Amino acid sequence: MNNHYTYFLILAASLAGPLGLSFDKKVAFWKKWKYVLPASIVPALIYIAWDIFFTQQGVWSFNPAYITGIHISNLPLEEVLFFFIVPYCCVFIYECIRCYFPLLKDNRKADFFMWLMAFVLLVTGIIYHDRYYTSWTFIFNSVFIAALYIFRNFFRNFDAISFLVAYAICLIPFLVVNGFLTAIPVVLYNDAENLGRRIYTIPFEDCFYGMLLVLMNVVLFEKLRTK
Repeated sequence: MNNHYTYFLILAASLAGPLGLSFDKKVAFWKKWKYVLPASIVPALIYIAWDIFFTQQGVWSFNPAYITGIHISNLPLEEVLFFFIVPYCCVFIYECIRCYFPLLKDNRKADFFMWLMAFVLLVTGIIYHDRYYTSWTFIFNSVFIAALYIFRNFFRNFDAISFLVAYAICLIPFLVVNGFLTAIPVVLYNDAENLGRRIYTIPFEDCFYGMLLVLMNVVLFEKLRTK
């Protein structure tokens, strides 16, 4: 196998299952593509800009041995695709939770947990303000979560418990994919810009970097389909 297709093949393998199961009769996720795809555009643009900046600042870099060599600014094409493929897979899991567990409704505890997480992330982000990956990821998460509740009337269809359960499930494939990307390694991290805590080879911050991406997609997905 040509090693330059490694990142691309990891993404393709990640997408294969959710894409195939999108035609399941109960979830019928394909019917919701008209909401899923538009909902992914704004988060993807934000993350692409964020990624371009962090790559310029040396927060992370990409191993040229495992990418095709096609770039958009300083990002490999595969990295740009990541911001569409991973949210698609995670919103699919979220929608499965909504369809198969309609009685999952304990949002009071979920809302409290979201607020608590926002507080802890904000404090941690401020304490480690000198580490780009840690501070930006934690503070952006905190601000976005707070905005969901401050403007609750606008985001009234956000289902906190379904999101938390879905993201807990998403973490399994997410960590597997990131495990490959960081172990090979396709993506290399500058530990001076993060906490230096790893889950296998994965920076701890990745869990929250991914969470914000998925959360933004879920929130916009719900907003678009309930207009």
